[in-house]
Amino acid sequence: MDIALGTLNMVGLGLAAIGPAIGVGLIFAAYVAGVARQPEAQSRLQTIAIFGFVLCEQFFIISLALAFVLQP
Repeated sequence: MDIALGTLNMVGLGLAAIGPAIGVGLIFAAYVAGVARQPEAQSRLQTIAIFGFVLCEQFFIISLALAFVLQP
């Protein structure tokens, strides 16, 4: 029974990785589109894109830590 619960935690971790992956893709797609429209705003958009990337990855790292902490 414990092995099944640990496996379920890892499946949940895999599902939790989908959200940040989609978020990072959307952030950089918007960044590329913004720079294509206004190249002079690249430095400002790049700062915002990196900040958004860090926030998305932070949520995954927290879910990764929780998956290992909650594993029996």
